[in-house]
Parts: sequence; C-alpha cells; structure tokens
Amino acid sequence: MKLGPIMMDVSALTLTKTEILKLAKPSIGGVILFGRNFETIDQVKKLINSIREVNPDLLISVDHEGGRVQRFRKGFTHLPAMAKLGDYYDRDPELAKNLAFSCGFVLAYELLDIGVDFSFAPVLDVDYGQSSVIGDRAFHSNPEAISILAGSLIAGMHEAGMKCVGKHFPGHGFVAADSHLDLPIDDRSMTELLADMSPFKDLTNHGLDGVMPAHVVYPQVDDKPAGFSKKWIKDILQDQIGFGGVVFSDDLSMQGAFFVEKIQDRVRVSLESGCDMVLICNHSEMVDEVINDNWGANEKLQLMQGYKHFNCDKMMHSNHLDNIRDLL
Repeated sequence: MKLGPIMMDVSALTLTKTEILKLAKPSIGGVILFGRNFETIDQVKKLINSIREVNPDLLISVDHEGGRVQRFRKGFTHLPAMAKLGDYYDRDPELAKNLAFSCGFVLAYELLDIGVDFSFAPVLDVDYGQSSVIGDRAFHSNPEAISILAGSLIAGMHEAGMKCVGKHFPGHGFVAADSHLDLPIDDRSMTELLADMSPFKDLTNHGLDGVMPAHVVYPQVDDKPAGFSKKWIKDILQDQIGFGGVVFSDDLSMQGAFFVEKIQDRVRVSLESGCDMVLICNHSEMVDEVINDNWGANEKLQLMQGYKHFNCDKMMHSNHLDNIRDLL
C-alpha cells in the first residue's frame, strides 16, 4: 500500500464537503489534527471515522507531546512537559526512565484508542535555555540524558503500539528565534552541532521510527534549512547516521519554510531532499495549489500506521497512569 506524500489539516469539528473531496486525492496521504478539531472524545472519534471513510489507509497524526503542546485535553491525561522528567532524572535516573516509559505508554494508548496513528513526539532538542519555542518541551540540557529519557518514552509508545517521530533534526534548541515566525540561523560548526545530533544518532536503530528536520539554517554546513537540504537529510541523517525510517517535513506554511518562495517548490525541494511526507497546515489555499500535482506515492509511509494494530487492555493503561500520578 502506497500513500501520497502530502499531509493536510482540516478546519473544524466535522469535515466539509470540500475537505472530503480533497482527502480522496491520491496526493494526500495523511491528516494532522489540531485543538480546533477537538471538543470531546466522542466528537473526535466521529471526525476520525469520517476521515477513514474517505480513505481507511490515511495516516492520522497530532502534536501531542505533553505540557503546553497537547492538542487534546478534555478526557485525556494532561501529560507533563518533558523537562519535568529531566528534573527527576537529575535526582533518580532509574525512576525517571520508568516514568518516561509510562508517559510514553499513556500518550500512545489514549491516542490509539480514538484512532490516531501517531504523535509527532518526542522532542530531541537540547535545552540551551534560550529557545522559547523549545524550552520545557526538551527533556534536558544533557544530550545523553535526552537519549536515555527519550528512548524510554519511545519504548513506552512502542509497547502500546505507536510509532514515534523525533524532532527537530539536527537540533532547534540553540537558536532563540521561533521558526514559526522567522528563519533561525545557527552559526555553529559541525563539530559543535554533534552534541545536538547525538540523541538522533543514539536512537537510530534503537526505536526511532520517524524524524522531522528543523526549519533552521546551519550555514557552516549548508546554506539551506535542514528540511530543504540533501546534505542534512540524505548525506548526514541517512547515509552517515544510518537512519532508514520515515522523514517528515515540518509545516511548509511556517515562516521558516519561506526560504523557498512558492509552495509547489517547497513541496518539490522537500521531497527531493529526502522527506517522505510534507506537512501543509493552516493554509488550505496552499494545499489547493499542490493537491492536483503528481507527487508520486511512498510505500514507506505505511510503517507509521498504528490504529490498525492497536490491541492493548485498559488494565495496562491504568497501571501506567498510576505510575505517573505524582507527575500530573
């Protein structure tokens, strides 16, 4: 089964007739949900079912990390920001690993239970204390601690049946600028960037299913943002590090993506650079501009499916929820 390489969003709590037509296009391979798509668990289940009625194989995703980045709230466990696990790690590493595993399991179980395939998590960025957009979304300032905690969280997600996406390669934590609003520039050398890259390297072949590159330029390595860079994606991530999983672009409507002016060119350059799927969010007119083009299809994307294989009992969820009760 092959899927189109474009992931789009939808506007509200139910599908419009126009969105139903769009979802049936061969270029569309997935849907990302936002807070505006969620009112209650029953409602979002109906929305997801209506998406799958158009195409049962479409990937359905969400940004559901915990802390301030958790799109679904009512009826869901309000998971802590990952920095809280980092605080526990400094006091008791083994306890922190167990807590991270349970957080990963609860995160995945509750999303799979409503029909979501995967979350764009975990954040693998290093916390340098200067990025407001990353901040407490990062596990720690120590790359080794990030690898350990993120590895445990991923193991918990896998135990529930969900794949993961590590972000934002090679690292977004050093720059102060927010790539949603600007194009950040990280002037460090490749030698200096190795610390940021180490969690991605450590977790390659150890649970990392997907990677999302950053809309950041690292001019000492390449003059293009990582998500538009063959050097970063093909040469470094895939060839040197050996990552063989799925690569997702960050949202191509973000200001950091305006490095490439036209949306058709952003899609083309992202795919040519090594991305398997590109995200276009919050701008339906941009989707309209590219949806009828022949972007091909990708068999690798089916590796991210989760809902079809979900088969966990509620007792396991309850046990892991009890384990993280003090974090909540």
